[in-house]
Amino acid sequence: MPPAVVCLVSWLVPGAGHLMQGRRQKGLIFLVTLPVMFAIGLWLEGRLGPFMFADPLVGLAALAQTGIGVPKFLALAMGMGKGVVTAGSYEYGNTFLIVSGLLNMLVVIDAYDVRLGRK
Repeated sequence: MPPAVVCLVSWLVPGAGHLMQGRRQKGLIFLVTLPVMFAIGLWLEGRLGPFMFADPLVGLAALAQTGIGVPKFLALAMGMGKGVVTAGSYEYGNTFLIVSGLLNMLVVIDAYDVRLGRK
């Protein structure tokens, strides 16, 4: 299987790249923890930011959140992630949403390294 396919699958479904390569323990941990972290961000009233690069921080946050893959697209399709700025947990929610996407990007890189035999 080409490394690009492993990367794409790993980005779309956190942990799937590891599962495809027989790394069950790591794959299951990523498959559970990253979407749960993303869901906690939504539960804490975080906002799924739009791709507005006129405000660079909002655009970068949206890009980072997209790193989680399918969970973000599902949340958007279900109308979640509007964010409640007045909620006391708003910034924590944003942090969970951003960090879950960035962590999944690291998982994609790890799956790529496994595919190339570096790990």
